[in-house]
Amino acid sequence: MSDVAIRVEALGKHYRIGAYGLVGATRHRFRRLIGAPFGPLGGSLREPTSDEVIWALKDVSFEIKRGQVVGVMGPNGAGKSTLLKILSRITEPTEGQAEIKGRVGSLLEVGTGFHPELTGRENVFLNGAILGMKKREIDRKFDEIVAFADVEKFLDTPVKRYSSGMYVRLAFAVAAHLETEILLLDEVLAVGDAAFQKKCIGKIGCVADEGRTIVFVSHDLGALQRLCKHAIWLDKGRIVSQGETARMVVSYLNAGVQCAEQTWLPESPVKLRNVVLRDRYGTVRTTFSPGDEITVEIQYTAACPVESPYFFIALGNSHGGIIGANMLLDGHRPPVIDGDGTIACTFKSVQLLPQMYSVWVGGRYANGVTPMLKSSEVASITITGSAGALGMAGELAEVTLPGSAPVIVPYEWRFPDGRTVPVTVPTKGKP
Repeated sequence: MSDVAIRVEALGKHYRIGAYGLVGATRHRFRRLIGAPFGPLGGSLREPTSDEVIWALKDVSFEIKRGQVVGVMGPNGAGKSTLLKILSRITEPTEGQAEIKGRVGSLLEVGTGFHPELTGRENVFLNGAILGMKKREIDRKFDEIVAFADVEKFLDTPVKRYSSGMYVRLAFAVAAHLETEILLLDEVLAVGDAAFQKKCIGKIGCVADEGRTIVFVSHDLGALQRLCKHAIWLDKGRIVSQGETARMVVSYLNAGVQCAEQTWLPESPVKLRNVVLRDRYGTVRTTFSPGDEITVEIQYTAACPVESPYFFIALGNSHGGIIGANMLLDGHRPPVIDGDGTIACTFKSVQLLPQMYSVWVGGRYANGVTPMLKSSEVASITITGSAGALGMAGELAEVTLPGSAPVIVPYEWRFPDGRTVPVTVPTKGKP
């Protein structure tokens, strides 16, 4: 028997951009079915041109052996989720083929795999039945699933009333505990608090030890390195490279030099080579939890000595900078830079709510006016988890609300009866 669990050959998937709405698409398929020679007035039976489609995946080929744990990395829009949808048989490929040998369990985006009107209990049995499991097989795993997901009180509540965290906890528990040969996981660590993420990583490790095949999509490069020996790097729908995970991560991070070049000024002798993000243990990563320590390393080359330059770093979103370090404000700067070097800034406790943030860097000469490095967005980080990690305990502490102010600082409530309630924000110290 072949030891290949997943074989993908010349896989491609494209989507039509604005070609048809729901009614138009139905009409178009019907006309194609009956071979109608004429369309409606002003219409056309022509196939969309290449300008009307976007390739989410193109010419993707790889093999995954039984029992292998493979990570898939790449920026947003690289085609990672589309690939897992094809492997899960949710989406059909436009070209090529994907051969899957074994029973597949998957956890894709929130909402996939569960019927919103059914209760948590009913969805567990529904998913098991879809996998071809008998009721007694599901019964044997049921208590483990409920205990892992920690949703016992809500088990007979329709899942449409679950928070995103509850939903993902149950969905992951179902995918990991039901007896599948292949497990497909898409950004399972992006939702839920730090404790649940740690539990997920532990369970993924246990599943791998059982000899099951796992395909794990994540922006958390640290988790990919811990769990996966092999990785696939996707970008713009194509495979950039594949191989040993540590090597792929280094190559992926080194590709950030393309962003670094945005800071270059033709007349400046100082060039930014790369920006690297590290956690408090020195591990290179791009995903953190609220309250984590984050170090931003600016790696530069100075063609000649530059005295007393200013550097500045900011973490922000589409509305601008939120937190930062600016030598123009704090008055600290290196006496001189020359040749290859690194300026590092450690933010001791980053009290940011979960979402994606941009990293901006820039630099000026000693006069504080003349630009040395053009202020540019050079990297991004993702804060995962919830406000619960910062000590918040309200009803929505495990939910990230759109439009929420991203920074939490200590504050105090004062009520009409004169009582005051301080709200503190704990920091994460080194162990």
